[in-house]
Amino acid sequence: MRKLVSAFLIGGIFGLGIAVSGMINPAKVLNFFDIAGTWDPSLIFVMGGGLAVAFVGYRLVFSQREAPMFESAFALPTKSTIDRQLVGGAAVFGIGWGIAGFCPGASIPALGLGYSSTPVFVAAVIAGIVVARFARTRFAQPASA
Repeated sequence: MRKLVSAFLIGGIFGLGIAVSGMINPAKVLNFFDIAGTWDPSLIFVMGGGLAVAFVGYRLVFSQREAPMFESAFALPTKSTIDRQLVGGAAVFGIGWGIAGFCPGASIPALGLGYSSTPVFVAAVIAGIVVARFARTRFAQPASA
């Protein structure tokens, strides 16, 4: 139960930060990509602030703890190669972000704003996850001996 409450509180803090920064407004995000028109550089500052907090937070947590509070070990990525899946996923993410003005994380808090495009975007993200998981299992390469 404490793990669920912790996840809820952390998600709430994230959503509040996204809302306060204005990143749940698709027009603000799309203006960031409009360099020749109504360019809005504020997204750079939001990203920079998030990176700074994450950098310090990771350093503190990893130096103080052997494992997270509610798990037996940290779940860190072990793969370090750049492959088709990584490049393809990044491209789909970027294209979707550029078209819709939402990233998946900001779309959940934005559901409360009443933009008609938000539920469509969230449904498309869920459909994309389902299709990607199906494709990954359907077209997985057999392990070589």
